[in-house]
Amino acid sequence: MTSGFHFKTMPSPVGELKLVASDAGLAAILWENDDPKRVRLGPMLEDNSHPVLTGTARQLGEYFAGNRTAFDLPLDFHGTDFQKKVWHALTTIPFGETRSYRDIAIQVGSPDAVRAVGAANGKNPISIVAPCHRVIGTNGKLTGFAGGLDAKAFLLKLEARGASQTELPFAP
Repeated sequence: MTSGFHFKTMPSPVGELKLVASDAGLAAILWENDDPKRVRLGPMLEDNSHPVLTGTARQLGEYFAGNRTAFDLPLDFHGTDFQKKVWHALTTIPFGETRSYRDIAIQVGSPDAVRAVGAANGKNPISIVAPCHRVIGTNGKLTGFAGGLDAKAFLLKLEARGASQTELPFAP
């Protein structure tokens, strides 16, 4: 049983990120202007030395610098069974690739649940690490993203081109 949630914030090329951990692992990466109702976890205490949070910050820094293509972190998803299935499916999308909502629906064994997959994707608590930014519309268009479409486009470009920090359009 977890004894609560711990958080730390970190600057990034896509704005300030709030990293949240439980005793079991990384529970959330929240956006600077995230809707507080999107991910509900409960009370949090600031803890800049929590090992999961320091590891997450280090790995995200490496990712944004173009030196990391996969994350190695314990994940602690909080949601419905269906949401967790979708979120785990997100972690299987390779760096630099995209999938459609339909692809994910098929992968989780619910081919007719494309809208439900979209809704679960929108509530993904662990952005970037569980790469919901890699999910696009069947027509290839960028669709909703909690961090905003500019951030989604940035992350996809970072992965597609292996951009270095000097190329980033956002100030860290």
